[in-house]
Amino acid sequence: MKKELLTVIVPCYNEQESLPYFYEEIVKVAQTMKPLQFEFLFVNDGSKDQTLSIIKDLSQKDKRVRYVSFSRNFGKEAAMYAGLEYAKGDYVTLMDADLQDPPALLAEMYHTIQTEGYDVVGTRRVTRKGEPPIRSFFARCFYKLINRLSKVEMVDGARDYRLMTRQVVDAILSLKEYNRYSKGLFSFVGFDTKWIEYENVKRVAGETKWSFWKLLIYALDGITAFSTVPLILAGVMGIIFCLISFVAIMVIIIKTLTFGDPTVGWPSLVCIIFFVSGVQLFCIGIMGQYMSKAYLETKHRPIYIVKETDKN
Repeated sequence: MKKELLTVIVPCYNEQESLPYFYEEIVKVAQTMKPLQFEFLFVNDGSKDQTLSIIKDLSQKDKRVRYVSFSRNFGKEAAMYAGLEYAKGDYVTLMDADLQDPPALLAEMYHTIQTEGYDVVGTRRVTRKGEPPIRSFFARCFYKLINRLSKVEMVDGARDYRLMTRQVVDAILSLKEYNRYSKGLFSFVGFDTKWIEYENVKRVAGETKWSFWKLLIYALDGITAFSTVPLILAGVMGIIFCLISFVAIMVIIIKTLTFGDPTVGWPSLVCIIFFVSGVQLFCIGIMGQYMSKAYLETKHRPIYIVKETDKN
């Protein structure tokens, strides 16, 4: 009888300091989960340090280690998608190399799928201890907002770290869109999901690659990828301001006919013009975001480009 295979996908971008610690921990976990077979698939996302060299050394020492290396940095979303495409496992999991996704939870996740019949076992942080307060505040606001705007439910604190069956992986791979927001895609495909909660874990080494502004842009990508409500809001705002303008014109006309004193005061007029112009630009910006996404999709560019793998 063929043994089941579990693929651990690890997106890596400048993780030379974390990789030795991660490999040591994941090997320990694999030893406790026998007779389940493992493959460790590292995706080098155009790292500038010694990340690729370390991965190559690991692949020479351990036949379970495979790797895919990009021609440049394409981003974590592309790295995760590439990992899913190259994964051979009956079960597939995504993990960060910095050990913020505790490998020790993997045994519990696999046991849950085997005994309780779930298709996906995901993880979510119940605390954000160790994060800057402003980042935690905006993160909570984002999840509240996107769950109001989108029909796809997204869990606050959910990580990319999840164990999936092959059926779920194939469903995600069928979504070929260029602009990817994986947290939304995981929710979009559905399937029975159980969440395991854990306390936030600090990075074992190195520094985070996610600045506040990168997270903000990523959040905006998530909103535009899974909701058209901002477009509706832009249209509603346009209607409201048209009505306000109409009412204001009628008031001015009536006041002029009644009191014979035309409205004066260029400062107030300039303020109104600036305000209305700002609203117009805001609405145009919203529409521009959606148009830019559609523009990138029509180009049909590859999500990533592979420079080398463990096969060459």
